[in-house]
Amino acid sequence: MRGDWQPLLEQLVDERYPRLVARARLLVGTRGDAEDLVQEALIATFGGRARLRSVEAAEQYVRRAIVSRFIDGLRRTGREREAHDEAHRLASPPDPLDVSTELEAALASLPPRERACVVLRHVEQMSVAETAEHLHLSEGSVKRYTFDGIRTLNAALRTRSADLGDVDVRLVAGPAAQSSEVPRGA
Repeated sequence: MRGDWQPLLEQLVDERYPRLVARARLLVGTRGDAEDLVQEALIATFGGRARLRSVEAAEQYVRRAIVSRFIDGLRRTGREREAHDEAHRLASPPDPLDVSTELEAALASLPPRERACVVLRHVEQMSVAETAEHLHLSEGSVKRYTFDGIRTLNAALRTRSADLGDVDVRLVAGPAAQSSEVPRGA
């Protein structure tokens, strides 16, 4: 007799597996490692006692399990630099995911904690507090890792100046500012 969870697992895999692998690949860099990570997350999710009622809820749970498994793997080795170098060395040929290979390469060049913070904050759209809780970091560390990661990505992808010191920032008075007593050019 099939368990209550089996139809939900089948539906999740049929409908969302490529998207889950694409997200995992942002963390690990290679399709094979991403598939392994998704499999581990699926086993952890559906092998436990989680009571999931929809594909959307199951996908969210698996996405969190992917990040947890990734971080657990880093902690087990205790050698982030070695994990980063190995992932970079094993980079696979590009395949048709939603993320450009240039972005994948830039993400792969980030240290694991920066990469995890950037992916959680900007792909998974977690808040700073959620990211900090999930990675067992302080909120300040999450902000710093995210800032450093985005700065490195911007420099690598040439999307923005890596050093914003040369940017002339000026406040522009809008309708709300015109009615207040804020000096112009301040």
